[in-house]
Amino acid sequence: MSAAHQSSAKPSRSLPDFPGGTSVSDLCVYDWDTPDGLHGGTPHLHTLSTEAYVVTAGRGEVHTLSSAGAARDDLEKGSLLWFTPGTVHRLVNHAGLELSVIMQNAGLPEAGDAVMTFPDEILADPERYRRAVALPSEGDEQARAEAARTRRDLAIEGYRTLLAAVEREGPAALQRLHARAVELVRPRLDEWRRIWAATVEAETERTRVQMDALAEGDGAHLSEASVIRGTPRPEPRLFGMCGRLQVWSAPETLVDRQSPR
Repeated sequence: MSAAHQSSAKPSRSLPDFPGGTSVSDLCVYDWDTPDGLHGGTPHLHTLSTEAYVVTAGRGEVHTLSSAGAARDDLEKGSLLWFTPGTVHRLVNHAGLELSVIMQNAGLPEAGDAVMTFPDEILADPERYRRAVALPSEGDEQARAEAARTRRDLAIEGYRTLLAAVEREGPAALQRLHARAVELVRPRLDEWRRIWAATVEAETERTRVQMDALAEGDGAHLSEASVIRGTPRPEPRLFGMCGRLQVWSAPETLVDRQSPR
């Protein structure tokens, strides 16, 4: 789902760290039909990151599985909702559904924070999961679309089994999925800590340093005021988990921000 929803390719040059260590992307939700008679994207959860949807066009729903059980929320222009780590979410497109996606912990979702709801036998095997989640970075649009659709349908297969279990047993039925997710991401924690330290932690430290300076009457950082202008990544859009993604890039001179001062 977004810089938030794992894509088949990374943008050539991302924007500098967005305020608060978040990421923003524009998402046109898939209108492909699904095996259960709907249209939409790939069910998944995030292990660390809260995600927000701001609907900018069209109509649809988001189906969730959380500590509150199963739920469905209508989506239309102006709708806003967000969900915390561990919430399984699935976007359903009724008519031209488009979203702005705001994702916590920029860099982590792209590094594997999202875990798709594949059948349990795939989730239990890291190598099978790796093969199932990967999309080709090259090839024509049709071949890449077919791979994204195959991945989505596999996740819907697992989601339908999971939904039935939650409806039968309640939220406790999510525990196996959560345990599988933990085991899948654990090998990546060292990499994630490096990403987090260079983005979210660095942005937080920047604010702390500037706040301390203001308390001393020092506003030197204000003289560095600047405007960052993002450029949409060239078409075609990326294939994400939930739809076609538009992300933004920046001139090379803006990518490497100064350390906190």
